Amino acid sequence: MRISVFGMGYVGCVSAACFADMHHEIIGVDVNLQKLDLIKKGQSPIIEPGLDELLAQVIKTGALQVTDSAEYAIKNSDISMVCVGTPSKQNGSLDTHFLLRVMEQIGATLKSIEHYHVVTIRSTLLPGVAKEYIIPLLEQTSGKTAGEDFGVCVNPEFLRESSAIDDFQNPPFTLIGQFDQRSGDRLAEAYAPIDRPVFRTEPDAASMVKYASNNFHALKVAFANEIGAVCNQLDIDSQQVMRVFCEDRSLNISKTYLRPGFAFGGSCLPKDVRALSYAAKHRDVHTPLLDSILPSNENHIERAVRKVLERGNRHVVMLGLSFKPGTDDLRESPLVTVAETLIGKGYKLKIYDEEVILSNIFGKNKEYIERSLPHISELLTSDVEGALKDAETIIIGKRLKNMDEICGMFEEHQFVLDLEYIADWAPAESEKIV
Repeated sequence: MRISVFGMGYVGCVSAACFADMHHEIIGVDVNLQKLDLIKKGQSPIIEPGLDELLAQVIKTGALQVTDSAEYAIKNSDISMVCVGTPSKQNGSLDTHFLLRVMEQIGATLKSIEHYHVVTIRSTLLPGVAKEYIIPLLEQTSGKTAGEDFGVCVNPEFLRESSAIDDFQNPPFTLIGQFDQRSGDRLAEAYAPIDRPVFRTEPDAASMVKYASNNFHALKVAFANEIGAVCNQLDIDSQQVMRVFCEDRSLNISKTYLRPGFAFGGSCLPKDVRALSYAAKHRDVHTPLLDSILPSNENHIERAVRKVLERGNRHVVMLGLSFKPGTDDLRESPLVTVAETLIGKGYKLKIYDEEVILSNIFGKNKEYIERSLPHISELLTSDVEGALKDAETIIIGKRLKNMDEICGMFEEHQFVLDLEYIADWAPAESEKIV
């Protein structure tokens, strides 16, 4: 395929060389003539293992050429990949000045070409930027319509410095945020030689995957460092702790717990988070990440409560009360907190949870629920159908055994707050908090 790559910096240079190595016809575009001269000689303008050799090879075969003319590149390509930088401003927002300037150039050239061209944004950009700024700018400067006269895709990169070539050639997946099907189809052709899964989303979702990934990477580093700091104060080998920790591939290093849903609870997680934070404070170790876990969890519960309060419906039915399916453990269940708050606000509440039977609750579990919801016996019902008939708001807190049958009882006028992404239906009045 014919691909023009705008911005011969780190991402652009690696992408251009790797695409050229896949036998595509690549035109690299940059305003820095010194950088272009180096590439023409087969020399990399950045330090990256293996890139000098790869550039020399694709320049020699003619698979890669470079120019400072955006017009020439666009007229002689079917896809434009924009890889210019989007650095941070002092307030943390992105500086999209360079990105928008390139888009103006692309739009002006799109005005004069006849062939279908896909503008692909490889630069890192926040959700909303493509939809609110880039597409309108392209349409304004070209006089054409996105999705009809030209295509638009968001195509985040996941290249690490010092291993970028291998990351490009052997990615975990290829991510295409397509404005429309035709745009995505054309871009997918460019990646066809790479035998890896391809995920096609809408543009903002693709942008968000990039930010979710990098923020999670940062989170892991900060987490390991804070655990290490506590270990050191306790005279424990932090390397050994995290080495063993990483051997758990079922929970610790896995997709478990990485699905958006409701808050955590139960007898273990809240207690152990508090205990470790206390141990750190007791030894004067500052652990802001660990200290933020419980407040973050509490904020998520508050978001759910606000959703109910905003509607103003006074008759509420909660489906679920224990902290997760398969247990009647009510200790520190976030659903108990929701129920307690709504009762305190004067709401009329009924709760259905087939796993919570008061006569079977003993010990600490019983003490907790009697302290938190002293009138629990008046709130629990075994007649879910009867309770739902009078409900104005329904809160789905966990998956029940007869969930599909229960969802079939919902009526269109009822507001359904699905905290766990359980229901596959879409009533007129339904919402999720995450």
